[in-house]
Amino acid sequence: MLKIGNHISSSKGYEAMGRQALKLKANTFAFFTRNPRGGSAKAIDPEDVRRFQELWKKQGYDRIVAHAPYTLNACSDKPEVRRFARETFADDLKRMEYTPGNYYNFHPGSHVGQGVEEGVRLIAGMLNECLKPDQTTTVLLETMAGKGSEIGRSFEELRMILDQVTLSEKIGICLDTCHVWDAGYDIVENLEYVLEEFDNTLGLSRLRAVHINDSMNPKGSHKDRHARIGEGTIGLEAFERIINHPSLRNLPFILETPNDDEGWAGEIAALRKLYLENDCISRTETL
Repeated sequence: MLKIGNHISSSKGYEAMGRQALKLKANTFAFFTRNPRGGSAKAIDPEDVRRFQELWKKQGYDRIVAHAPYTLNACSDKPEVRRFARETFADDLKRMEYTPGNYYNFHPGSHVGQGVEEGVRLIAGMLNECLKPDQTTTVLLETMAGKGSEIGRSFEELRMILDQVTLSEKIGICLDTCHVWDAGYDIVENLEYVLEEFDNTLGLSRLRAVHINDSMNPKGSHKDRHARIGEGTIGLEAFERIINHPSLRNLPFILETPNDDEGWAGEIAALRKLYLENDCISRTETL
């Protein structure tokens, strides 16, 4: 079965998120660990978590994908911003252990003129400080579109981070379809080549989740403007190939499209219709 869901507000707690996902016919979902544009985090209620886990287990569903706030920038040129990133990151990893074995996704950050090498050094430094050998959470570096001084616009930049992280086995990758398209990777005409490049640079075993978004802009624009599935420059046919590709089809797909509940439910249903329930590799190669 296609594992697909969308970003759901965490303001009402875990059980409410789970029930909202079921309402949309989703079997996974993403949520922000705290205010996405700030730093405040709601206290976690262990009983609420227990009810969510019971609900999720009853449905037979597994991993969900948490998202760090957008304000987290581990490679800022401002010490106070880096300190906020470290403290927030460490706190979020502690909070994630209330729901063991899930994913915590974050944007690597923007070096704001310091250069890629210095930005990578700072990001890896935060990870080395915060990652713990006994944590059950896998931290996901997200592929970025490359606007401004973003780090993560190429697979090579993500590799640079991994190479400097001591507990790199705790790190995976979240591939954002809009971001990699806007970064210049041709997932429309050359998906197989892009995945081969990913495998050669990062290893497909690192790929743990996909943010599935269309793009408002052409390939290589470095703009990062999400569009609804099938309404952008990537297009529905490309998404049919993406969700059915043998290297991707069993991953959780998270919608971050500009939509409402009705629209997300429609996108989930539409993508499910395109999903081949049997792992038919020969068919996916000719889609």
